Amino acid sequence: MNRPAVRAFTLIEIITVIAVIAILAAFAYPVYQRVTASAKAAACLSNLRQLGMGLNAYLNENDMKMPTLQIARDNLSQNVPVIDNTFDKYLTDKGVFACPADNKNYAATTGTSYFWNVALNGQAVASLNFLLVTDTTHIPILSDKEGFHPYLQNKVNVLYADGHVTKDVKFFTGN
Repeated sequence: MNRPAVRAFTLIEIITVIAVIAILAAFAYPVYQRVTASAKAAACLSNLRQLGMGLNAYLNENDMKMPTLQIARDNLSQNVPVIDNTFDKYLTDKGVFACPADNKNYAATTGTSYFWNVALNGQAVASLNFLLVTDTTHIPILSDKEGFHPYLQNKVNVLYADGHVTKDVKFFTGN
């Protein structure tokens, strides 16, 4: 009795399929990285907006005077006024103090991924002045501690006094 011929893939066919899959994966991986980085940057911008809302709640309770805060602290054991221990009672999501792209773990070690603009300490909101700038659309309040978003090309996320958040030049953080 004759057996039916068994058709199998040759080694060349299998290697070709694997090579095609590898090439497709090589094209897809950078796209995946950009999409992931973009999502983290968007979440960071959202965090800054929410921190701005926490600041507004603070201002409403404190006669519209900016808090007097340190720019940051070195570690969580330092008992100094900073954004995370000043605004935490105004925010339900404590995760907003951490930038999702914080690859240096600043939030875990210092309480936040963001810098406070100490030049505004104690100023009345109605008369904010930062380096002689009085237009609130140009007065930075909070920014990334570092350029966690490398694709932003030397820019960081910044919250301005009027409440808008944008990517801006890196000089504000000193990095």
